[in-house]
Amino acid sequence: MERSGPQVYSIAAHRGFADALVAGLLPRYSEPELGLARLTLLLPSSRAARTVTEAFIRQSGPSTGSGGLLMPRMAVVGDLDLDESLGALLDPLGAGAAIPPAADPTRRLFRLAQFVAEEMAGEEGGAPRGAALLRLAQQIATAIDRLLVEDIDPEALWQERVLQVFAELSEHWVANTRLFARVHARWRSELGARGELDAAARRNRLFARAAEKWRAEPPATPIVAAGVTSAAPALAQLLRVVSELPQGAVVLPDLDLSLPADVWDELGHAGAPDVDPPLARGDAVTHPQYHLKLLLNRMGVARDEVQPWHRAGAGAGPPERSHAISSLFLPPQASKRWVDLPADRRRLTGVRLIETANPEEEAQAIALLMRQALAEPEKRVALVTPDRGLARRVVHHLRRWNIEADDSAGRPLSQTAAGRLFLLLAETAAEHAAPVPLLALLGHPLVRPGEARAAWLRKARAFELKLRGPRPAPGLAPLRTIAATAGAEEWWAEVETVLAPLMAAPGKQGLADLLERLAAAGEALCGENLWAREDGRALSALVEDLRLHAGESGFAVELEELPAVLRDAMEQVAVRPPYGGHPRVAIYGLLEARMARAELVICAGLNEGTWPATPSLDPLLAPAVLRALGVPGADFRIGLSAHDLAGVLGAPEVVLSRSQRDSQGPAIPSRFLLRVRALLGRDLVSRHEDKAVVALARALDDGEPAPLYPRPEPRPSAEQRRVRVSVTALDRLRSDPYQFYASAILRLKDLDPLDAEPSAAWRGTAAHEVLEAWHRSGRPMAEVAGEVLEQMNAHPLMRALWRPRLMKALQWIEQTIASDPARRPALFEEWGEWTYRGVELVGKADRIDRLPGGKLAIVDYKTGVPPSGKQVEQGFALQLGTIGLMAQRGAFGGLEGEPELFEYWSLGKSAKSETGFGYVATPVKVEGKRSGIPPEEFLPMAMDFLDDALDRWILGDQPFTARLNPNAPGYDTYDQLMRLQEWQGRDA
Repeated sequence: MERSGPQVYSIAAHRGFADALVAGLLPRYSEPELGLARLTLLLPSSRAARTVTEAFIRQSGPSTGSGGLLMPRMAVVGDLDLDESLGALLDPLGAGAAIPPAADPTRRLFRLAQFVAEEMAGEEGGAPRGAALLRLAQQIATAIDRLLVEDIDPEALWQERVLQVFAELSEHWVANTRLFARVHARWRSELGARGELDAAARRNRLFARAAEKWRAEPPATPIVAAGVTSAAPALAQLLRVVSELPQGAVVLPDLDLSLPADVWDELGHAGAPDVDPPLARGDAVTHPQYHLKLLLNRMGVARDEVQPWHRAGAGAGPPERSHAISSLFLPPQASKRWVDLPADRRRLTGVRLIETANPEEEAQAIALLMRQALAEPEKRVALVTPDRGLARRVVHHLRRWNIEADDSAGRPLSQTAAGRLFLLLAETAAEHAAPVPLLALLGHPLVRPGEARAAWLRKARAFELKLRGPRPAPGLAPLRTIAATAGAEEWWAEVETVLAPLMAAPGKQGLADLLERLAAAGEALCGENLWAREDGRALSALVEDLRLHAGESGFAVELEELPAVLRDAMEQVAVRPPYGGHPRVAIYGLLEARMARAELVICAGLNEGTWPATPSLDPLLAPAVLRALGVPGADFRIGLSAHDLAGVLGAPEVVLSRSQRDSQGPAIPSRFLLRVRALLGRDLVSRHEDKAVVALARALDDGEPAPLYPRPEPRPSAEQRRVRVSVTALDRLRSDPYQFYASAILRLKDLDPLDAEPSAAWRGTAAHEVLEAWHRSGRPMAEVAGEVLEQMNAHPLMRALWRPRLMKALQWIEQTIASDPARRPALFEEWGEWTYRGVELVGKADRIDRLPGGKLAIVDYKTGVPPSGKQVEQGFALQLGTIGLMAQRGAFGGLEGEPELFEYWSLGKSAKSETGFGYVATPVKVEGKRSGIPPEEFLPMAMDFLDDALDRWILGDQPFTARLNPNAPGYDTYDQLMRLQEWQGRDA
């Protein structure tokens, strides 16, 4: 049958591509009794095939009275961005024997990494290692594919017009391009030796083979290519052949046939065959019609030859909106027409605008819109957003109404349960069993499933309590002692058996061997539960693929680099739900949303950097080089994002949503949204804004205002008040009685964080232990300090920064004590007990010296600034005085004598000290000191403060008021418990 020319059609955005396509296929290609069974549909992706299938079901459902339909054969061209392979029609089993097989992409990655390492070995700094090396290899692989998809041999880099560009490039671009060329030459040589092709090159050959076959022998049955928008030259030629078949046709989505000719020309040359270079610098690559113009030019089809499909489908939007969409994306010069644009060409009826304060509020508003839509029978709703975090928020909000919605774009494998467990195993090994990854691993939901999990978690929690604080020494052996103190020896022995093989060998190790050990450890902890779900199956496939090809190539990594290598690999694997959630709810990424349609479409995340995404430059090939080769630049993706938005704007109801802030701070509205606002104008924008749903989202979780929380003033019973009182707690009792109540009466203790930075309290404990061991042993101070800090597993930062300061201060203490032989330490770090007025007082004396004449000196070591005399006079620093009272009454092992000196020995900086650290301070007025408490009044004053504290709180009935003396120094340990921020300052 003779045809006048190519049969190319377009379906306008407002018609709904899938439904309009099916509505047009039925009268054109259906046959009695056979339906559409003889028709072959070429579709871009598996997602598109499912969308068209659903459209066929709607067309042939009970509501249409058709009583069923034989559907056409659907062949997938394969979406490169979705990593889909060609369908069996274009790559039949055994029929492509003349075309070499494709090289495995993972094997290619490791071989390219090996080539990069060898090529850069002689350069300054050498080649990157581990994950960085694989990233560079992946960038080279992506650049190779980018050229091959455009049917450009990488050897074209040495064409004269490209070499002219090199003369204008900076040195780093030239060096990167040379590295790419050298590595590609080696890879190409290996492909030839193995008789293989890159997957992109093989795809081009399969397209060319199908085009040649169909051109020579046109199929007897009809073939229609629908929704394919990729402008790859080989695919464009295949579409040209399909359009010329006797029963063939090409149906494009959203090609704007109403765009004026001068505006179409303003888009640029777009690959026109009579222009050199085919992609000029001035091309409007960010326009949504640009890639369709590029496709038509490569097909050799003029836009005037494209015909409207003229079949409206179910759920079509208002036709006048197509004019507004066309006007919305006019290129710069043509945008001047907005000034005189008539109202019917800027009408966006059915489009609403939502602007929220933050992503959480945006997700809440979107969930409300979706819930509202589902209240209408048979109404479908779709959320389209490239922001996967926002999509996950919406999924969780919908569960408020028991609506299960699946994000069809999937989640990265690294964010799934199985992927996270595998990464935790790698992090535990790489960080030598550091507390945070170790405990996250041992408490992971997949570990020890079933009845044994409760006992497992009890041991893990007991172990965690003992592990809190500064990080212990690296490795598993130091943790045995901690497990023993937690009563979990047997449990830890089991854990150590599982984890020991991961940390057995230091240095570089084969990635394949490491993966095998990780898998064995994962199975030992989780059993088959690790691989049971869809994420486990994806993890299994990835691990086996990496293990096979890493072993073949001998790729090795340092243990510390293993988590980054695995995380990069997992980020490339999307795990999609095995079956759908609610049948009328869909959540798509931009790729998955193509050709999909619903009665309500919500386009969310319309901020710059999200929609459209920030263009990423090719790190190896400069934009000028790619332009000279005829490869679309990074901005080309912006045009695809614009086309995605233009397509969904054709739905009957559309909501455009953005938040004013994101996780980084204030967000800039998407250029597309700004165009919508500019097109509508200030008056119309206010009519399109949906403020009601935002207000409802803000009010949804609002409850009745809670009554104001008063300042805590607990009044325990007299029996509860009779507790042991420590000397240090007396200060807290007088300054903040509530803290004493929480600590001594409620016995609430704060937990140290995991892997904590050594605090001031930790430094004080370390200094006291060093001094105690030195006093008792009489060995050199430096030797004792080294042993104590080693036993306390001192943090590396503390060893490097604080230990030198500590040693200087300890040296000062040693010298000061030795300089006064008449004054000798009588006891040190001793606990004393004293029962006074029926209350048991306990305290630890840092040091008590015997002075000439038999009197005593009370010494308190301080790692920081000692209390001031004013604090002592106000009764907020009672430790020295109370220890003196206890010593006066023989509370320390029978030591008798009258306290005369009361001193703070600070380890802080001092200009007067020979070592630069260490000085003595006293609140008592002594010789040479103008101010202070008279010595004879010091102990009586301490007794008065002690009696006052006992009378008011321990033996009395006064409430333990929170922050009774807010100006007194203290700790913030119990601020959250007393809900300080809720009442502080309100009484003022």
